[in-house]
Amino acid sequence: MTIPRFHLIALSFVLCIASMMSGSLLYADNKVLGELQFEGASNVERNAGVWVDGQYLGYLKELKGSKAVLLLPGDHEIAVRQAGYKDFTQKITLQPGDKRLIQVTLQKDPRLQMPAVTAEIKFSVDPDRAAVFVDGMFAGHAAALGGVGEGLLVAPGKRKITISLPGYHSFESEVELAPNQKMEIKTKLVRAGAIQEQQP
Repeated sequence: MTIPRFHLIALSFVLCIASMMSGSLLYADNKVLGELQFEGASNVERNAGVWVDGQYLGYLKELKGSKAVLLLPGDHEIAVRQAGYKDFTQKITLQPGDKRLIQVTLQKDPRLQMPAVTAEIKFSVDPDRAAVFVDGMFAGHAAALGGVGEGLLVAPGKRKITISLPGYHSFESEVELAPNQKMEIKTKLVRAGAIQEQQP
């Protein structure tokens, strides 16, 4: 069966218009989202954890390029946290296509007192950008708590450890630490939606 030349031309025209419209729609979508950019005053801020609307996103210095924070227009609450420092919080209103620079300076928390006797936990986590929480408090991201001289000092006793990263199942564990004990926690986070292997 042959298709008349007129129908072929009409079909080509329709496909061309549809392609142009879908391209412009994609472009319009990109112009709707606002973008947050972060600047930290020092390494303390650059290694701090960032939350937007209560959701942990990662540590400050990595949130650019492919990990840039793109948000729908409207009101948003920003929180930046680092162990031993007061939380930095800011409420913002984004307009379509906005680019907003958030300049972060953290102040030491004078209420923090290190215990006279401590235990040390080191973390080996994949992915190492995951956030580490001890007894519900943000302690840092795993990459900063696993190198030489970079363990986390905590008070001895029972501690609840949670390791979280968006897109992955959280790891949770309870540990009992003796004074001056050194411990390493190793884990590989499982992607959300992935089938976890059953242990025999």
